[in-house]
Amino acid sequence: MFNLPIGLRTKVAILSLFLLCLPWLGYQYVWEMEKYLRHGQEKTLEGTTQALATALHERPKLFDSQASFLTQVQQGRDLYAYPLSGPIQLDGKLADWAPYRHKSINYGDNHQIFKADPDAPLSVNFTHMVGKYAGYLYGFFEVTDPNVVYRGKNTLNIDRNDHLAIATLAPDGKFRRYIVATTKDGWISAFELPEDPALSTPVTPEIKIQGKWKKTEQGYNVELRIPLEMVGSKLGFAIYDVNDSKTGELEAIVGTSAIDDVNKLGTVLVPSPEIESIIKGMSHNSSRIWVVDKHGRVLAKSGDIRTSNSVWTRTVKEPTNPGFWEQFKQKYLHPLYYRILTTPPKDFIDSLQDSTVLGGSHIKQALSGKQGSTWRLTPDNKAVILAAASPIWIDDKVMGAVISEETTHGIRTLRNKALEKLFNVIITIMSMGTLALFFFASSISSRIRKLRDEAEEAIDSQGRIKQHIKGSKVRDEIGDLSRSFANIVGRLGQYTHYLENMSSRLSHELRTPVAVVRSSLEHLGLQSLDPDSRKYVDRAQEGVSRLNMILNNMSEATRLEESLSKAELDTFPLSKVISGCVQGYQLTYPNKEFITEISDEDLMMTGVPEYIAQLMDKLIANALEFSLENTQISVSLSAKNRLAQLSIRNLGPELPENMAEQIFESMVSVRQQKAQEKPHLGLGLYIARLVTDFHHGKIIAKNLPVDENDKSITGVEIRVSLPLD
Repeated sequence: MFNLPIGLRTKVAILSLFLLCLPWLGYQYVWEMEKYLRHGQEKTLEGTTQALATALHERPKLFDSQASFLTQVQQGRDLYAYPLSGPIQLDGKLADWAPYRHKSINYGDNHQIFKADPDAPLSVNFTHMVGKYAGYLYGFFEVTDPNVVYRGKNTLNIDRNDHLAIATLAPDGKFRRYIVATTKDGWISAFELPEDPALSTPVTPEIKIQGKWKKTEQGYNVELRIPLEMVGSKLGFAIYDVNDSKTGELEAIVGTSAIDDVNKLGTVLVPSPEIESIIKGMSHNSSRIWVVDKHGRVLAKSGDIRTSNSVWTRTVKEPTNPGFWEQFKQKYLHPLYYRILTTPPKDFIDSLQDSTVLGGSHIKQALSGKQGSTWRLTPDNKAVILAAASPIWIDDKVMGAVISEETTHGIRTLRNKALEKLFNVIITIMSMGTLALFFFASSISSRIRKLRDEAEEAIDSQGRIKQHIKGSKVRDEIGDLSRSFANIVGRLGQYTHYLENMSSRLSHELRTPVAVVRSSLEHLGLQSLDPDSRKYVDRAQEGVSRLNMILNNMSEATRLEESLSKAELDTFPLSKVISGCVQGYQLTYPNKEFITEISDEDLMMTGVPEYIAQLMDKLIANALEFSLENTQISVSLSAKNRLAQLSIRNLGPELPENMAEQIFESMVSVRQQKAQEKPHLGLGLYIARLVTDFHHGKIIAKNLPVDENDKSITGVEIRVSLPLD
C-alpha cells in the first residue's frame, strides 16, 4: 500500500479541506431557495394583475367603444394619443415635440386619398402625431409643400387653398368636420363645416380649435390643440394641397383617413383617465402596472419599475445604527463576499418606459383569456424583469389585459442577504472546526511523539534499560499503547536485570563447589598416585584453576558495580594518571612499544583515579591481546570542548560487523575460542564501559581507516570521552 510521507497533522488538515464542501452545499441550497422565491413572486404578481383585472371586469365604458372593439388596428389610420409630459407651446416651431418625434408617422404616397393627375408625382406629404395632455388633444403637421397657397383675405371660400381638414365622430354621436385655413402665418382659423359631406358651405368659426400656422422652407407647420370633449372615438386628418391660387383647384389630398364619410374615419385611442384613476392607487404598489386594450395599445400606466421598492426589498433593509458586528461585516466581509455575489443595479435600461404598444407571450396569453407570465432581461443585461398579465373580460370577450412588472432586485437582495448569513455561519464553523481539528491532531501528534521519545530513551544503544516508561492514564488507543510500552519495557528491564546479575549469582553459587573440588583435588594430590592417575588429577586441578579464574573475573565485575555505587569522588589531573599508567605498562610489557601523545595540561576532572587506572588496564589489556607482533600501541590524550579524548590504538584484526557496540556488553567476546589460552568472558570492555558511565563519559570502538598503500594493515581504536571540570 502506498503511504504518503506526510504527518498526522497534515493528513488531518487535508481531511479538513472537505469542510470546503459546506459552502458549495449552502450555495446550492440558496439557489434552490431563490427558485422558490421567484416562483412565489410570479404567483404574487399574477395575483396582483388578477385583482386589478377584477376591478375592470364588465365595465365597457372604460374602453373606447370604437377603437377597442376593432378586430385590428392599422398604423397611421388608427391614431394613438400619446400621453404628453407637459403642455405644448403652440408656436409652430415643433421644438416641444422633440422628445416624441420618434413616434411620429410620415404620410405620403401610401396615404394618398385624392390626386387630380394620377400620373403626376405627389408633391405634398406630412409628418404627424397626436398627444394628450390635461384635457386637450395636441397634434402637429409638418407639411412638405413647395407651393403654399393661403386663403384669400377677401374671399369667403375656405377650401380653395391649402388647408387641414379634420373629421370626427363626436361624443354626442354626430359626424363633425372642420377646416383649418389661414390667410397668413400665425394663429389658425378653424371653421366647422355642415354635417352633410357634400357641402362645404356655410361655415361656422370654431374657436375651440387653437393653434399656429407657420411657413417653413419645406412647406408649413401646423400645431394645434382640440378639447377632448370634441373628439370622439373616430378621427381623421387630411392635408388638402392647392397649388394655383387663382383657380383654387385641388391637386391632392393626403391624410390619415378619408374624411368624407364617418365609416371611413380611423379611430383614435386616448388613454383612459378613468382607468388611470383606478390604477393610480397602484402607484404606491411595488409594481409597474399597464392596462392595454385588445390590440396591445396602452390605455393606462402606473409606477416606475426602476424606482419601485418591492416587498422583497423592504424586508431586508439595513439597520440605521449598525453595531460592531454589522460594521465589521460591511468593512471586511462584504468586500470579500461581493467578489462572488452581484449587487442588483440601481439603474438599468428600461426598453418599455415610453412604450404605447406592448407585446409578448404573456400579453398574447392574457388576450386569449388566460393568465400569463414571462421573464426577460433588460437590453443591458443588468436586470431581470418579471411580467404577469391577466385578461379583462366584458361579457364573454377579452377587451384588454392588465400587466404588472417587477424586477427581481428584491429576491436577489434577499438571496445575497441569505448568502451573507450562510457565509458567516460557514466561516465560523470552518474556523472553529479547523482549529478544533488542528488542536486535536496536534494533541495526538504530541502524545505520539512523546511516546516515541520515551521509547527511544528507555533503551540505550547497548540494549540496556535506561529509564522506564510511565503509562498514560488516558483511556484511548494511544493510552493503551503507552501502557503496553510501559509493560514491555518493564518486563524487558526485569529480564535485563536478571542477565546483568547472572554473573554475580553464578560466581557466588559456583565458588563453594569449586572450592570443595579444589580442596579435594589438593588432598588427592598429596597422596601417592600412579602416573596415570596423577595425570588426571593434574588436568582436573588445571581445569579447576581455569574455573576459579573465571569466577574471579566475574566477581571483579560484580565488585566493581557494587563499589561504584559507594565510591567517593575526587578531583584529580587526568593527564598524570594516564601518564603513570602508561609508564607502568612499559615496565610491565618491555617487549611492547607504547607511543604516547599525552597533553601537557593536567586536564582536571572529577571522579575516582583508581577506576580510571582500572579503565586503562582493561583497554591496554585488550589492545595487547589483539595487537600483532612487533606493532605499536598508541595512547593519546587531548582536550576538546571541555572533554578529554582518550584514544587507544592497536594494529590487528578488525571488529566484526555490527559488533562495535555489543563488545561493551557483559559476557560478549569476539575472540576465537580455539586460539584462547586463557578463559575470557568478555568482561574487560564491560568493566571499561562501567567506569566510563560512572564518570558520565562515552566509550566507542571503531576500526582504523584502511591504509591506501597497504590495505592489509588494519586495526582498532577505542576512544573514551570524559568530561573535564
